[in-house]
Order: sequence, then structure tokens, then C-alpha cells
Amino acid sequence: QVQLAESGGGSVQAGDSLTLSCAATGSNVRYTMAWFRQAAGKERIFVGGISWDGNGPNYADSLAGRFEISRDNNKETLVLQMNNLKPEGPAVYYCAGRSRRTPSPQTYDYRSWGQGTQVTVPS
Repeated sequence: QVQLAESGGGSVQAGDSLTLSCAATGSNVRYTMAWFRQAAGKERIFVGGISWDGNGPNYADSLAGRFEISRDNNKETLVLQMNNLKPEGPAVYYCAGRSRRTPSPQTYDYRSWGQGTQVTVPS
């Protein structure tokens, strides 16, 4: 099973951009990867995902083109570029992996999860 580790979180102002990374190690199997977001006291929701061969990516409708997901299979890294961040307070962003070919918006479809990285955009 692949191990995932997120990095790049921090506190930024509304309208700023931030880039998160997820490093994948420990598996020779190609994984479809995704990002999820969880605010305090709320459920974990799908941000977007990209298939193991780079097809897609697809995003949650609410992001309205502000986020971009990419992956570098040689470096085993998944990247989330977030632009024009909204003042939504703190949230933890999680990287997830599944061994199927296409992303899923459901948390239960992913077996591998990172520990998360917190992003705070003060409201």
C-alpha cells in the first residue's frame, strides 16, 4: 500500500495562491490520486483527482476553475495549485490514493491517505 505525505500548507490571505504537494512512496503500483478538504466539524469533501496515467483531472464543481491538479510520476508527486483562495478559515487538505484507474469523489473509495496539511485563509 502506498504511503502519502502532504506538505505546503500554511496561512495565507484571501485572494492569494498556495501550492500543496503530496509525495507517494512504498509501492510499485500506479495509483489514481486525489485531494480532499476538511474544515473543522465538517465532512471531508472531494477537491479533485487525477488518474494514474494523467488523464483528467476532474474537480469539484464549486472550485470554478481556481484549483489545478497535476502529477509527476517520475518524482511520485501530486500537486494541488490553489488560486484566489476564499476566506473560509482553517481546513486540512488530504492526499488520497486508490488502485483503480479513475478518481472518485467518495472518501470510502480510497484506501491510502496522508496525514493532511492545514491551510488557513482568515475570514
